[in-house]
Amino acid sequence: MPTIEYVYSAHSAFAYIGSARLYEICARHNVTLIHKPILLSPVVQRQGGKAFRERRQANVDYFFGREIERWAEYRDVPIIHFRPTYHDADYGLASGLILASGESGPAPDAMAHKLLEAHWRDDADLSDVPTLHRLATALGHDADSLLAAAGSHDVQDKLKANTEWAISQNVFGSPTYIVDGDPFYGQDHLELVERTLTKPFSVSNWRNPPVH
Repeated sequence: MPTIEYVYSAHSAFAYIGSARLYEICARHNVTLIHKPILLSPVVQRQGGKAFRERRQANVDYFFGREIERWAEYRDVPIIHFRPTYHDADYGLASGLILASGESGPAPDAMAHKLLEAHWRDDADLSDVPTLHRLATALGHDADSLLAAAGSHDVQDKLKANTEWAISQNVFGSPTYIVDGDPFYGQDHLELVERTLTKPFSVSNWRNPPVH
């Protein structure tokens, strides 16, 4: 059974836009999807990228505006047409909810999509405990127990470990889909992800280019 390591942040616009399509691909090809939520800012900054607050406004307007609008329309995904009000909040607990739901299977699939959807469709504050409690309850969880697990040292340490692992794997941002060690960055590559599940791309030495 093929596997995809799904590396993403709990507040990623493009993870949300690609979420339903990713699950369709996994169901069609009998893929085991392994959730690896991360803290996004450390990953982006360690790879040399600038935080959005440090970028020119025109750059932010493009990535939080036109690119999102086009892809949301193309994927038929409902989405707000502004940068979420609480986008710079702490997403450690929200990420912990995904991890506490499991590494793979219907529970983390549903939790990840629910959180992303709440943030990008409903402008929800994913650092707000009552909001997270409501979302977990709507999925049928014992929200008190799941939130306690999400905030535990074990789960938060796992989130940090995922983040360090992503850095070591040269992940550039969210979402990244890793198929048999081959990373595909961005939901705009999901069609390539599906292609590689049935017809893998030729082997490349891009990680170890020849020395001239």
